[in-house]
Amino acid sequence: QVQLVESGGGLVQAGGSLRLSCAATGNTREINAIGWYRQVPGRQRELVATSTNAGHTIDLHSAKGRFTISRDNAKNTVYLQMNNLKPEDTAVYYCNAETMDWEGREYVYWGPGTQVTVAT
Repeated sequence: QVQLVESGGGLVQAGGSLRLSCAATGNTREINAIGWYRQVPGRQRELVATSTNAGHTIDLHSAKGRFTISRDNAKNTVYLQMNNLKPEDTAVYYCNAETMDWEGREYVYWGPGTQVTVAT
């Protein structure tokens, strides 16, 4: 199993920046992909950014050029640097990890989420 804990959310003015962190513990060697989703009440959770051994991707079109995902493997931590934040970025941000064990079984893990609020 893998445990994920996010931190770094909060209230920021439009145009400001935040850096989210997601610390992974447990069977971190089984992680194939780790990244960030976000969700606004009443809407589906949407993929923001992904990190795999092949590289990093900003998946959310509106985040391209403003958000950056990075990963510190020594600390088992993935970061989401968010710049030029907009009120529409307000959401709960969730860390997500996908793993595969030695028998090829796949699992998905979620952190509890961290609230990001961007004020006008």
